[in-house]
Amino acid sequence: MKFIQGENRNQIHLFPQSLEASIALDNEVRVIDLFVDSLSLKKFGFDMDFIENCRPAYHPADLLKLFIYGYLNRIRSSRDLEKECKRNIELMWLMKSLQPDHNTISNFRRDNPIGIKRVFRASVQIAKHFDLIGGKLIAGDSTKLRAQNSKKNNYNQGKIERHLVYIENKLEEYTKMLATEDLENRAIIEKEIAKQHQRKANYQRLSQQLIETNEEQISTSDPESRQMITRNNITEVAYNVQTTVDGKHSIPIDYKVTANNDSKAKGNMLQRAKTILHTNEFTALYDKGYHTGSEMKVAEDLGINAIVAIPDVASNAPDERYNVANFQYNKEDDAYICPENKVLETNGNN
Repeated sequence: MKFIQGENRNQIHLFPQSLEASIALDNEVRVIDLFVDSLSLKKFGFDMDFIENCRPAYHPADLLKLFIYGYLNRIRSSRDLEKECKRNIELMWLMKSLQPDHNTISNFRRDNPIGIKRVFRASVQIAKHFDLIGGKLIAGDSTKLRAQNSKKNNYNQGKIERHLVYIENKLEEYTKMLATEDLENRAIIEKEIAKQHQRKANYQRLSQQLIETNEEQISTSDPESRQMITRNNITEVAYNVQTTVDGKHSIPIDYKVTANNDSKAKGNMLQRAKTILHTNEFTALYDKGYHTGSEMKVAEDLGINAIVAIPDVASNAPDERYNVANFQYNKEDDAYICPENKVLETNGNN
């Protein structure tokens, strides 16, 4: 049986193909290259001034092109981007064969968060210019990203108080032991007492920090992360990334990393959408996690038509026929009709 045969790896080509000829005219890397070259990176906040008497730095435009390529192709890791620069022909063309290491790539992302946000806003403006954003229907949702901070290193006042009570009990126990132990054991106990006093001082410092910042939680590893419900009442120390998407071509127009649950996020995201779209004549869709009275009031004040799913009402009546969902509300009479077709009127008490 015959097979298609590959070329000899040692064969020398008389007319080798250039990188330029290897990339199709409609390849997305050409769009990335053109887009970044059209930006004034200095105005966007990227550092363009570097010391001349040391190793030359990579130009921010080149690293930004690499960052955008990774975003579009779901290559998030700095190490993976470093590897792709050495073997990916699209990146070889885009980066002009530059091969920055993972530390350089990581530091670029870390040092330029404001500039990267402004580049995102610029891409939204270009999409608006080409009528790719309708501005009539938007939808908002969130993604929970687990932080490096463990639950053990996340504290609120209640948790701190429990730790302090435990420490006070241990100190009282050690103090009583000092009166009965010999000299050798006393040294061990005194060392434990000093350790507990140090832990007590740390917890008191965290408590004072909560009071001064007026925050409900504090995380020691990732300071901006918070413990929140992620799914099925399971909690994780995480970040909550709010995203707004335009309905015409499903293009994201805004994002914001927050440390709050969805119930307090809608109002601010609607204000930002109004600023981006320069209008309030649009409809915003949200799921039941955003159903909060105060946030609905913000939407009303902004003049935005917000449609939010109504959450299920928890009810476990002894007879399931009498669960809340089975009662019908009569708006004209301001009364409920029960499953037995009886009219239930309010007695004035909640």
